[in-house]
Amino acid sequence: MLDRIENLRSEAEAAIAAAAGAGALEDLRVQYLGRKSELTAILRGIGELPAPERGPVGSAANAARQSLEAAIAARREELEAAELERSLLEDVIDVTLPGTSPVAPGHLHLLTRTRREIEDVFVGLGYRVMEGPDVEHDYYNFTALNHPPGHPARMTQDSFYVDPGSLPEGIRVPAWAVARAPAAPGREAEEPAGPGALLPPGPKDVLFRTHTSPMQIRAMESQEPPIFIVVPGTAYRRDTIDATHSPMFHQVEGLAVGEAISLADLAGTLQEAARALFGPDRETRLKPDFFPFTEPSVQVDVSCMACGGSGRLAGGGRDPLCKGTGWIEILGAGMVDPNVFGFVERFGYDPERVQGFAFGMGIERIAMLKHGVPDLRMYYENDLRFLEQF
Repeated sequence: MLDRIENLRSEAEAAIAAAAGAGALEDLRVQYLGRKSELTAILRGIGELPAPERGPVGSAANAARQSLEAAIAARREELEAAELERSLLEDVIDVTLPGTSPVAPGHLHLLTRTRREIEDVFVGLGYRVMEGPDVEHDYYNFTALNHPPGHPARMTQDSFYVDPGSLPEGIRVPAWAVARAPAAPGREAEEPAGPGALLPPGPKDVLFRTHTSPMQIRAMESQEPPIFIVVPGTAYRRDTIDATHSPMFHQVEGLAVGEAISLADLAGTLQEAARALFGPDRETRLKPDFFPFTEPSVQVDVSCMACGGSGRLAGGGRDPLCKGTGWIEILGAGMVDPNVFGFVERFGYDPERVQGFAFGMGIERIAMLKHGVPDLRMYYENDLRFLEQF
């Protein structure tokens, strides 16, 4: 038995010394020291040996085991050192070479920054930001905003219509949208098709929204007054692409409804917004205008930021920005027409009890005035020479 232990020891030491890698070394450990190895079996069977042999055999087997464990540990260190040396020779890094220049981080597009700035102004005034769908019902985009069929404003907005049959799962009219709506003076309201009726086939029932104003109706349907919201988003019209027009553009619509809200509240709100956007010295003025869903309607001008409202530049010349008037139009607004409240009266908007105002501004126009951008098309051309300035 002692001779067999010595032979196992010599055989294992020779194999360990010749092991070429960590995997082979692990296999040898299992072979000679594992639970099923011959040396382990000898140690487990010592109790079955005659008493005189137990001591010598146990001592020799333990000594062999300890020797092999030490040999395996030593060989593992040799192999790891050799691997490190190989890596140092092959994986050379020249730390004297210049590093790769970091890629400059991107930043928000000028229109996104301007939109968020406008949102922040009105959130600071107590308004809530809401968003709505780009593809909209004719009901929300026109009818409920006091644009009855045949209204001239429908033509001037020149919309992109969508065939409802091309939309997944169809579009169904809400029950309240097909209920009898208030008729225009001198006309009778048409009979509704019935709650939940499927929109009839054809091109003029669903469209890309021409303004973000449809969310005025959707918001009033979702909560009772008072309501103070701003609605940023994209709008679409069949406009020619030129320096001041694009088929796709961005708006921020605002709505404030409650009891005893007046035109003076609208004027004060827009004065604060203009000063927050264009500087504390700006003044505003209201001029009569027309919009189908407000009455009275106003055009809102701000004192020119280039000439300070004088109409003349420092050198004495006429200011081209305001064309010498000292004022620049920035948005349209007005008191919500009672006819609009008629479409949401069932949701708590009794025109005899509440009133409010609405306003809308183009984000592109605000950004053009704030940053002196001369051409609207520059926002969409993706020219880094322009975008990196902001």
